Amino acid sequence: MTNGNGSPFENGAPPQLNVLAQYIKDFSFENPNSPNSLQTQDQQPSISIQINVAANTLDENDYEIALAIEGKAESGETLLFSFELIYAGVFRIQNVPQDSLHPFVMIECPRLLFPFAREIIANAVRNGGFPPLLLDPVDFVGLYRQNMARQAEQQQGKPS
Repeated sequence: MTNGNGSPFENGAPPQLNVLAQYIKDFSFENPNSPNSLQTQDQQPSISIQINVAANTLDENDYEIALAIEGKAESGETLLFSFELIYAGVFRIQNVPQDSLHPFVMIECPRLLFPFAREIIANAVRNGGFPPLLLDPVDFVGLYRQNMARQAEQQQGKPS
């Protein structure tokens, strides 16, 4: 992909990504069955995690990216703990071709936010009396592709 003069970048300048801010937008941790839930469990708890990414354009080059992570741990019918975190960042993105901007925003920005969100969750779970929950790395390319495929299916299902 070139801009006609042989340069692969808009205006001949390389892409730039700057993190202007990052912050907890919303966070909750629940340990509803404590102190009973803190006792040694007979079996490994079942843990479920959901991750979503949302983007909001702030101005021509600035975007707020929100990484939403929800999770819970259950042992049988007992909820051990649950959490919801929205960890966000404001990014300035320049010199990225328009056709590459959406995947860049939805893949690269959450990839930069994830380690910080992972640490917040691990600390909260540990502070809740459990071993820290260390989330596995996330394949944001795969997540992006899944979301795009789901949107395409939804568009095909809508009447014209």
